[in-house]
Amino acid sequence: MTNTIASSEDLQQAKTHRVPPYNIADAHAHIFPAKVSEKATIAISEFYSLPYNHIGTAQELVHSEQAIRMTKCIVCSSATTPHQVQRINDFIKGQCDEHTEFVGLGTLHPYMEDAESEIVRIIELGLHGIKLHPDFQKFDIDDERAIPMYRLVSKYKLPILFHSGDAVSPCSRVEKLSKVAKMFPELRCIAAHFGGYLNWSSVPKDLKLDNMYFDTSSTLFSLDYDTARDMIRDIGVEKFMFGTDFPLWDPAEEMDRYYSMYLSEEENSKILYENFEKFYNVQVN
Repeated sequence: MTNTIASSEDLQQAKTHRVPPYNIADAHAHIFPAKVSEKATIAISEFYSLPYNHIGTAQELVHSEQAIRMTKCIVCSSATTPHQVQRINDFIKGQCDEHTEFVGLGTLHPYMEDAESEIVRIIELGLHGIKLHPDFQKFDIDDERAIPMYRLVSKYKLPILFHSGDAVSPCSRVEKLSKVAKMFPELRCIAAHFGGYLNWSSVPKDLKLDNMYFDTSSTLFSLDYDTARDMIRDIGVEKFMFGTDFPLWDPAEEMDRYYSMYLSEEENSKILYENFEKFYNVQVN
């Protein structure tokens, strides 16, 4: 059973947006340089055949997140070619310097030369981990050419946020991420979109691992709320962080969908900010 995608107008008419009684963290948002933000947003929207709610600029992210009391937000962008890596990492660093709400993730590409130097530079830039999107970057998560990259990221104790489980492409299949996570048990992995965008049935079996964490982004528009709540409780509430996947989704509407799972207040506080604080060692409240 799936939820019907609710439009902005439908959600506005149905109820007032829910706002938590404390500050929250968004564990999954994308931003792009202003001159390419519209083009990049449209490309993502077309890739997934989903409408987009915003243009992916830093200014629009900050404005839209204010409605849900967001004080910290993961921002990232994936390099589709090796030569984009340094430029994107510099961009994310610059936006984090400009916006104190932002917690930046760097990018890598498995086919780049001298990944170790860039990992060291990512740490020096003050970024908090790595974001990989195998479908956009066109590599299988378990590609042999990616293994040295994972080994280095694990060595430097950075987490990786993986786009995971896509039905559009085989690159990010759940079983491939499971293979990598088991190969590198010291590597902290975040499986975006409840671990398996549009492919959630195998997540509890394949990704219930000590070094695997999850975010709630781009899931609750489709996965029914009872199943989502059961997955959280089965895998462990301490493993989940709230995420919006901005600019595809509106943060306030994602918060409404999140509250439709009817989790306990203890569970809400963990997912909405406590787990984020612990995972990234960043203060939210």
